[in-house]
Amino acid sequence: MSIKKIWALVEAAVPAGVDRNCIDIWFQDESRIGQQGSISRVWHTKGQRPRLIRQQQFEYAYIYGAICPSRGESVGLALPVANTQGMRLHLEEISKVVPAGRHAVVVMDGAGWHQSHLNLENVSILKLPPYSPELNPVEQVWQWLKSRHLSNRCYSGYEQIIEAICAAWCCFAEQPDLIKSIGTRDWALY
Repeated sequence: MSIKKIWALVEAAVPAGVDRNCIDIWFQDESRIGQQGSISRVWHTKGQRPRLIRQQQFEYAYIYGAICPSRGESVGLALPVANTQGMRLHLEEISKVVPAGRHAVVVMDGAGWHQSHLNLENVSILKLPPYSPELNPVEQVWQWLKSRHLSNRCYSGYEQIIEAICAAWCCFAEQPDLIKSIGTRDWALY
C-alpha cells in the first residue's frame, strides 16, 4: 500500500476540518503481564544450562500502551482486564496529552474492544488490517519491556505485578529517543 493511500485512510478517520499538519499518529496495543510470564535469553557460562524461574500461578494484569514517535511521548495504563471500558480509559488518557489544536489518530489492531464509537473530540481510531501485528511498533515496545524488566521474574501477587508494570513503563516513558527509534515508521511521517 502506498503512503498516499495510507494518508487517505488517516484523513478519512479524522473529523472533517482537521488539518493534516495538525495530526499526530499514535500506536496502541495491550499486553498481559503476570505470574506465568515470559522467559527471555540470558547470558550464562558456555556449556551450562541456566536455571530460570517460571511460576505456575495465574494472576496477571494488562498494560495498555500507546506511543507517539513524532513527539517522543507515551501513555501507559495498568488495568486488571482488557475490555471496552479499559480501552475508553486509555483513550481518555491519550486525549489528555494531545496538545490543544492537534488531533491524534490512534492506530491499533482489530481486537473486539477496539471499537470506533470510542472516538473522542481530539482522538480518532484507525484499525490495522487483520493478522498484521508487525505493522504496530508497540509490539517492539512489549519486547523491550519484557526483555529488560518483566521477564524471568516471580511475582507474589497482583499488587507486585502492577508495581512491576508501572516501574517498567516509567523507565520506558522517560526515554523519548527510544520511543522515536522504536516507533518511527516512514508512512507515519509527512
